[in-house]
Amino acid sequence: MPEPGTPVSQSPQSVNPSPQPEPPSPQRSTWLSERARALQPSLTLAITAKAKQLRAEGRDICSLSAGEPDFDTPAFIRQAAAEALEAGHTRYGPAAGEPALREAIAAKLSHENQIPTGADQVLVTNGGKQALYNLFQVLLGPGDEVLLPAPYWLSYPEIARLAGASVRLLPSDASSGFRLRPEQLEAAITPASRLLVLNSPSNPTGMVLSRPELEGIAAVLRRHPQVAVVCDEIYEFLLAPGHEHHSFAAVAPDLADRVFVVNGFAKGWAMTGWRIGWLAGPREVVAAASALQSQTTSNVCTFAQYGALAAIAGSRDCVREMAAQFNERRALLSDGLRRIPGLSLLPPQGAFYAFPDLGAYGLDSMTLCNRLLDGVGLAVVPGVAFGDDRCIRLSCAASPATLSDGLERLQRFLASL
Repeated sequence: MPEPGTPVSQSPQSVNPSPQPEPPSPQRSTWLSERARALQPSLTLAITAKAKQLRAEGRDICSLSAGEPDFDTPAFIRQAAAEALEAGHTRYGPAAGEPALREAIAAKLSHENQIPTGADQVLVTNGGKQALYNLFQVLLGPGDEVLLPAPYWLSYPEIARLAGASVRLLPSDASSGFRLRPEQLEAAITPASRLLVLNSPSNPTGMVLSRPELEGIAAVLRRHPQVAVVCDEIYEFLLAPGHEHHSFAAVAPDLADRVFVVNGFAKGWAMTGWRIGWLAGPREVVAAASALQSQTTSNVCTFAQYGALAAIAGSRDCVREMAAQFNERRALLSDGLRRIPGLSLLPPQGAFYAFPDLGAYGLDSMTLCNRLLDGVGLAVVPGVAFGDDRCIRLSCAASPATLSDGLERLQRFLASL
C-alpha cells in the first residue's frame, strides 16, 4: 500500500476508460434533512417580499404587514457606531458580547426590570431571534415539550421543532382577551413539559399580561419544577395608555433559577437591521448558549455593539417619543377597524399590531390576504401564521396617512364580498 500522499499509478484501462452512462442525478429533496423539509418559511417576510415585488412592478400597494418601526435609528446611536468604526472596533470580540454592553444590559435588567442580573448572566446575540434559538437548542431535545400560548409569534414553534421538541398549544381568542388562564396552563402541563413561552406585550395580539395574571401563572409553575419559562419582552416599551409592563422574573423572584429573558434593540430603539438582542438568565444555561454561539456565528458585529451601548446607557427620550407616536397610530388603527361591520377586534394594549377576527366573512386568512393584495393592493399577514385562521394581523408601524389608506382599502374590499 502506498504511503499517504503518494500518487497511485494508473493502468492503461483506467487512463482511457470506455464511456459509461452517468448515474441519474438524485432528486434535490433527497439532500435535505428531515428537519429542513419540515421547516416553514416566515409568512410575514413572504408577504412583505411579495408586496415589495408588486410595488416594483408599478402596482399601487399599501403595506400594513411590516413588523418593524418605520422610524430612523436615533442619531446619537448611529453616531456612536460610526465613532466605534473609526476607532478601529472592527475585529473579533468575545462570543458573548462586548463586556461593557453586557454590563449595561445587566444594569438595565437589575434597575429597570427589578431582575438582579450580573454581566455573566447576559449573552449578546444577533437579534432576539438568535437568543431564542440558542436557548431552545441548549434547553430542549427530542421528547421535550414547549407550552405555547396561542396566538403566538410565528417563529416560536419552528425554533422549538428545530431543537427536536414538540409544541403543545394553549389556545385563546378575543372573547377571552387572548389571556393565558392558570387553570388552562395547569391542565396542559405533562411530564414532558420543559418550557413555557410568555410574550408580553404580544405579537400579534397586542395583549399585555397584568401583574395578577403573572402571579397566577407563577403559582402554577411552583407546582411543576420541571418547567422553565422564557419571557420575550421585545415590545416592553410599547404600551397603550393605562397599561404597564411587568417582568415575570421580578413578579416571581423565587423562580429566578428557571426564568429566562429575551429582549433586544429592534423595536424600542428602531434598530431592526442592527441585529442586536440579548438572552439573560441562570449562568449555567447562558454559558452553554454562549458556547453554542461561539461555534455558530461568534460575536455580534463589534462596532454595532457600541451603538447598542449608547442606546441602552443613554436617555430614553427617543424611546418615549416613538412610543407616543405608536400610541396615536394604534388608536387610529383600532378605531378604524372597529367601525367596519362584521369585524371583531380586541383593542391592542401594546406592541404595534392589531389582530381582528374576520371569521364572519367566511374566508380563511390566507385566501383573504391574497385577495386583499391582488384586489385592492393591501398587504397584511394571515392569522394562520400565528395560530388563528380567523384573524389577520395589521401593523401600525406606518404613517397615519398610510394607515388611513389601508383602512379604506380593507373596508372597500370587505364591502364587496
